Amino acid sequence: MRYITFVIIPPDGGLTDTDRAFGTAPNITRRSIQHINLLADETAVVIFELDGEISAAETILDTESEVLEYNVTETRESHHVYIHLETNEIISELLTIPNEYELVVDTPMVYTHRGGLRVTIIGEETVFREAMPEIPASLRFKLEQLGEYEPTTERLFSLLTDRQQEILTEAIQQGYYEVPRQVTHQDVAESLDCSGGTVGEHLRKIEAKLLNEITP
Repeated sequence: MRYITFVIIPPDGGLTDTDRAFGTAPNITRRSIQHINLLADETAVVIFELDGEISAAETILDTESEVLEYNVTETRESHHVYIHLETNEIISELLTIPNEYELVVDTPMVYTHRGGLRVTIIGEETVFREAMPEIPASLRFKLEQLGEYEPTTERLFSLLTDRQQEILTEAIQQGYYEVPRQVTHQDVAESLDCSGGTVGEHLRKIEAKLLNEITP
């Protein structure tokens, strides 16, 4: 079983009007799309993971005409927003591809710091080649990785933000998690142009998120 990871770059910064509004709001940060499904009536359900002011997100949801209903769940680290919405041509075409070519979308799909959406698809390599031309022409995409699929590792790492991934990778490479520990927060920070306190705060959040995922 193979996987392909690529970044979708939507027109005007979003796949839908709501997605675009979240992306341009100064007090909201899009983290990921946890789930997305196309329904039989050609509407869709999406679960966004957001950071920031939940009242700002609710204002957008109340304003956008494509939103049919929504529900917001707040957690300690982020907000999960369930949305039932009307689809557009881009969403309909994108969500049809996995069904048509028997591919699996490995969620969550994670937003990059530039507003792209990092997507991992699981299937056979020959099928990837057949399916990729079906991506709507209005979308740009950049291939990142192709290889053998390792479900647990890929999924857990994708839960982290770009910055968290960068800090964790640097900490591991420098020996922060070796026994005995080889470096301090400050040592890691010097390679990342930030403070030791910032590294420590990020690593604590990373550890909390990953431990919550693996604990029964």
